[in-house]
Amino acid sequence: MKKFLAILLALIMVLGLVASCAKKEEAKPTTPEAEATEPAEETEPAEETEPAGESEPAEETEPAEEPEPEAFEVGEKDLYLITDLGTLDDKGFNQGSFEGMKDFADENNVPANYIKPADEGDQIYKDAVDQAVADGAKVIVTPGFLFEAAIYEAQEQYPDVKFVAVDFEPRADYENPPLVADNTVAILYKEQETGFLAGYAAVKDGYKNLGFMGGIAVPAVVNCGLGFLSGAEYAAKEMGVEVWVKYNYTGSFVAKPEINTMANTWYTTGTEIIFSCGGGILASITKAAEDNGGKVIGVDVDQVAESETIITSAMKSLRSSVYEAVKAAYAGNFPGGVTLRLGVKEGGVQLPDGPESFDRFKTFTRADYEAIFNKVKENTDGIADSIYNLDDLIAGEGLSVVEQMAGLEFENLTLDVIE
Repeated sequence: MKKFLAILLALIMVLGLVASCAKKEEAKPTTPEAEATEPAEETEPAEETEPAGESEPAEETEPAEEPEPEAFEVGEKDLYLITDLGTLDDKGFNQGSFEGMKDFADENNVPANYIKPADEGDQIYKDAVDQAVADGAKVIVTPGFLFEAAIYEAQEQYPDVKFVAVDFEPRADYENPPLVADNTVAILYKEQETGFLAGYAAVKDGYKNLGFMGGIAVPAVVNCGLGFLSGAEYAAKEMGVEVWVKYNYTGSFVAKPEINTMANTWYTTGTEIIFSCGGGILASITKAAEDNGGKVIGVDVDQVAESETIITSAMKSLRSSVYEAVKAAYAGNFPGGVTLRLGVKEGGVQLPDGPESFDRFKTFTRADYEAIFNKVKENTDGIADSIYNLDDLIAGEGLSVVEQMAGLEFENLTLDVIE
């Protein structure tokens, strides 16, 4: 009986345990979400986004405005340019230099002052410098080889004045080397390279009878002329043609009837195009070209607007290099005591390469220009080194132009020097 009661009691306990488990199973959630012991905190629903193809276009931003030029404290009488033999509106050397100074003056709302000497000569130019300093000049720009002696003296006399010597280095005379003082920067250009580009372009464009008319035979003009011959020879050899060049220094930087007469004669006897390398003589040459159906190459700045006869110009970076030198005088980084020598590689010389700069050529293209420009820039096969310049002439007292140029050698170019 006791055994029976023990078994019955055990059975009751087992049944109780089974019932208890069944209740717990009924209470247990059956959905997966309910498996988490703590309910997740409700979050704000994310904003619905438009489908990619239907989104609102991004708001257009205004193009960034170009920064205003840095302003400096510049006085009303700080900036002066003194012209050489040419004039301020010569469409060439003086004008290009003045425009560079004026760009800086305009940015700082001050006048660009200038003095035009009544005549030429070392003392006359020095007097003009004295006048500018007496007026209050702090920076004086002097464009041209004829200022050599005047600035040599002035840079020592006026150490607080900054001098921008364009196209020359100050020197007392040719018995002594040049001296660029700490308050002077000399800007020289490799004119032989821009002359080379002009001569190359003319021959590449199909001209075979060329002329060169320079102004006074100063180094800049001589280098330009020798470069012109080198470029014409290079293109002639490249194309396998013969070319002929008449060559003359007119002895003037201003228009004269006799220059016009010579140009007329050249055109009527077969010359097709003349490189005018002498500032104001351009007017005499373009008049002859207009009268005879000839063509002209300008110099120093882009002169194409001066006559329909001008197909291109052998340019120097006068405007930009003078601007930078004048600005440096106020920015505290004036390159005093230095001679800058600017060629193709330095961005100092070129032919015009704007949108319409090749419109007056017959066959010479922008691609042709870029190809030869890059060759000179990179000195490919020594091309830049081979361009004739002043150092290639025969030196000596009293030598004629013909005698000076006697050592130059050409294979495809016949040179006719006219004294």
